[in-house]
Amino acid sequence: LKQRCSAGPGPVLPVRCGLSRPMFKNPGDISTDSDEDYSEISGSELDEEITWIEWFCHLKGNEFFVEVDEDYIQDDFNLTGLSTQVPYYEYALNMILDFDDQDDQLPEDQHPLVETAAQMLYGLIHARFILTGRGMAAMLDKYNAFVYGTCPLAECENLNQAVLPIGMSDLLRQNAAKVYCPHCQEVYFPKSSRIECLDGAYFGTSFAHLFFLTYQHLMPANGPSPYVPRLYGFKVHRSVKENLRKHWEQSNKHLTALSSGIATGAGAGAAAYEEKQGGDGTMATGIVD
Repeated sequence: LKQRCSAGPGPVLPVRCGLSRPMFKNPGDISTDSDEDYSEISGSELDEEITWIEWFCHLKGNEFFVEVDEDYIQDDFNLTGLSTQVPYYEYALNMILDFDDQDDQLPEDQHPLVETAAQMLYGLIHARFILTGRGMAAMLDKYNAFVYGTCPLAECENLNQAVLPIGMSDLLRQNAAKVYCPHCQEVYFPKSSRIECLDGAYFGTSFAHLFFLTYQHLMPANGPSPYVPRLYGFKVHRSVKENLRKHWEQSNKHLTALSSGIATGAGAGAAAYEEKQGGDGTMATGIVD
């Protein structure tokens, strides 16, 4: 069963009348639909019913997601363990699959919470789907289209080297998404602030590396050459850096020894003063009773 909004102009939205919300906004921060929320939906498509997945992936800022096949989501094995990570799990899953359970309805004030949960659940499912053959092929199209941008390293940028999204953790709300460059094999903050608004768990820690193991022809043969420091065109000899490092270590040892000596001297002085006081806080007189 599918429930659609029929009131008002604009695209037909699943379940609720188009409450679109960014990933990290609070449940109460809800904005209504506008034409600016949609990035790639054409006029002809607006006249047709679209699924929640299509609607969600066409929102601005969500073009970095691929559309997960519904049959993949309907396989319970692929969702193992997600019910403990996402609140309102059953309701969120029903929303993603456009299933309207008339016998189990939540109060109206809890619908925004379900929408947030649906976005979180879809992101976690997405991280698993892109590890499959179909998901990786969909990500390949986005990679070839430079959807995720290019590497900011100077040498990679000259080669117009495309990057892939990567997470620093597979757990929600640990880190924002970053980008991985196969040429210099480094991780960077993305150029696009929209990618950085997404949770890194929506792409996972393994996808980028598995992608280049699968499509090995996309892996650059040679990495970037290291930058060579120069003064007036001449290379700075490595001994200069080594001598500076040794000088720094010697200075650090000297400061440490000096600090230790001051502390030892202060301790000895305190002990001598206490002994002079007679050990009980009174001045020793030298007279024996």
